Amino acid sequence: MLSHFPAESSASKADPARDALRPASTRLGGDDSAVATLALDLDEHLHFRTRTLLLSRQRLVLEDQAWVLTPDMELRLGDHAGVGVLELMDAQGRLAVWRFTLAAQPRAARLVEQFQRVIAQLDETSGVALDEAVRTCPQCQASLPPDSDECSDCAQDAPQAPPSTWVLLRLWRFARPYRWTLFSGFALTLASTAATLVPPYLTIPLMDRVLIPFQNGQDIDTGLVLLLLSGLLGSALLAWGLGWARTWLLAVVSERISSDLRTTTFDHLLALSLDYFGSKRTGDLMARIGSETDRISVFLSLHALDFVTDVLMISMTAVILFSINPWLALVTLLPLPFIGWMIHLVRDRLRTGFEKIDRVWGEVTNVLADTIPGIRVVKAFAQEAREARRFKRANEHNLAVNDRINKTWSLFTPTVTLLTEIGLLVVWAFGIWLVSRSQITVGVLTAFIAYIGRFYGRLDSMSRIVSVTQKAASGAKRIFDILDHVSNVPDPAQPVPLTQVKGGLEMQDVSFRYGSRTVIRNLSLQIQPGEMIGLVGHSGSGKSTLVNLLCRFYDVSEGAIRVDGVDIRRVAVADFRRHIGLVLQEPFLFFGTIAENIAYGKPGATRAEIVAAARAAHAHEFILRLPQGYDSLVGERGQGLSGGERQRISIARALLIDPRILILDEATSSVDTETEKEIQKALDNLVQGRTTIAIAHRLSTLRRADRLVVMDRGQVVEIGPHDELMALRGHYWRLYEAQARKEQEAAALLDVDAPEDTP
Repeated sequence: MLSHFPAESSASKADPARDALRPASTRLGGDDSAVATLALDLDEHLHFRTRTLLLSRQRLVLEDQAWVLTPDMELRLGDHAGVGVLELMDAQGRLAVWRFTLAAQPRAARLVEQFQRVIAQLDETSGVALDEAVRTCPQCQASLPPDSDECSDCAQDAPQAPPSTWVLLRLWRFARPYRWTLFSGFALTLASTAATLVPPYLTIPLMDRVLIPFQNGQDIDTGLVLLLLSGLLGSALLAWGLGWARTWLLAVVSERISSDLRTTTFDHLLALSLDYFGSKRTGDLMARIGSETDRISVFLSLHALDFVTDVLMISMTAVILFSINPWLALVTLLPLPFIGWMIHLVRDRLRTGFEKIDRVWGEVTNVLADTIPGIRVVKAFAQEAREARRFKRANEHNLAVNDRINKTWSLFTPTVTLLTEIGLLVVWAFGIWLVSRSQITVGVLTAFIAYIGRFYGRLDSMSRIVSVTQKAASGAKRIFDILDHVSNVPDPAQPVPLTQVKGGLEMQDVSFRYGSRTVIRNLSLQIQPGEMIGLVGHSGSGKSTLVNLLCRFYDVSEGAIRVDGVDIRRVAVADFRRHIGLVLQEPFLFFGTIAENIAYGKPGATRAEIVAAARAAHAHEFILRLPQGYDSLVGERGQGLSGGERQRISIARALLIDPRILILDEATSSVDTETEKEIQKALDNLVQGRTTIAIAHRLSTLRRADRLVVMDRGQVVEIGPHDELMALRGHYWRLYEAQARKEQEAAALLDVDAPEDTP
């Protein structure tokens, strides 16, 4: 992360010694072919302006400017206040800086990766291959990654394999603990369905033995009428009671299944390594755990129950119809093949459509997840209208996809209803013909029509369930996409317990790759217990990556990292991280009280322990000035506190767990000088007696380190105390002198801008 960017032109100020870096012509020709491009959408004044930065085998070209590439060049990628930044550097300093919105960040990362490949090819000792020419995405014209033929920006719009309905059967693993309750619910469903089939059958004697004889002049048999009506009432009450018990029982089970599904998914998500979260959007993950599990719960509690009821009703009704009159029953089944063919035709469209709806809805939630936490940046740059347009575009895309699905569904449902009505008409016609030939009675035809009403009604209901089933299958697929993902940082099968950690660290021939790009190369380093190490190097040299490996956020590709002689891959992840305290550049505070945030790593801490940690972190005084002291609520991500206050609470949080290994990742780079002094006092208390690895933007803050480790391009190039490294006049000396010059220039600018004293 870059902490500041001077407001100067996109190119450096004129320097005669470096003008050779800008050839007179910016046209490509001969062997100088394009390798990658990046569309810049901001100018040096942060105004919207579209330009194309082109990387060739020999140069970087932007409009009428070009820079000849040399082996000592470096292209740094960072961001500040919601704006992405690219800096072109060489051994003497910065050559150029370009800015863009974070929407172009993935493409900028690919440009940096290709730049590193070009520079590596310029180095005779490197065997890294370079793409023959730039390959662009046919849709968005962005440069493609060297090891892929797919543009990640367009991948989410690409058609994917539709989710199979069979994925719903995988939910049985969550339903298994409630199998006996489910079987009871199924038995109740069977009984209630049978009870609803009694009334139509009772209409046969009611018509043939009561109503029709009465029309022919016979007396009504009152006892028979009371018996038949009692049967109708009793079957209705029985169906109601069984239906209520069935619905309540299965609703309770479905809620527990969805609750277990949510909990299991979240637990699994927490166990995944950081690289998984780097490729996912927050809004998408929230939608999966929230709305998708709710959708599955509704399907299990309502629609799955309706589906089972429909199947039982159709099956049992068909048996009764065939028992009454086989020929009339066959006529009843005539619409079935056509309805089955339509369901098969529409199902695939619905599966694909609902899967796309889920992805598009993820786009909407992603805009919310980006905008609401970053509302300060949005308002600071007056980009409310732009974010509103971005949300409107995502919402309109969601609307368009839903309209396409509704177009298909709106045609399917009335067509099924029409087919059932035609089937009913055919049954009436055939039944009247049978009555006219005295093959069936009017009572039989009346019962048949009543059963057919239930039969076709359930058939129509089953056709409607196709939609919700495909929605549930789509949601289940997105849930199981998380559950099927295996963490790249697994726990060992037989973990080695860490009892008394001294803090000795050893890195032996460590290498690490992000995909095909090597970030750490054959790094070896030993850190003694209680030693303070300062990590130094340009942005992108591998410092933060090394810290991530030490915390085991990622596992090494080659080599090993040991703590007190034990490979950290042989230790349970949670057991290992309990001995690590981490203080980041941007401290993250959770919504809650000050005390809860300090005790986050040790929830059972007493108030006395919390206060002691706050005192050691120099946070006690400002906490007492808050309205409720330690019980004061902080806003989401600590919005109610200043940067320095948040950092001191973060330090108190690390102090409370009393870690043996402490990692400081630019803990003072984003605060002013006075606040830095307060934080530095807290850090002095924190590092005592602990193995400490510190990354600092200001090199002067690392002078107290026992040793400084200078990194460049993923390798350790220098190790030693400050004075020794300054005497070597190597990498560290150049970094220190360059930073000293920048501070002097900044101080000089402040002196020039200061108002003169008036007499």
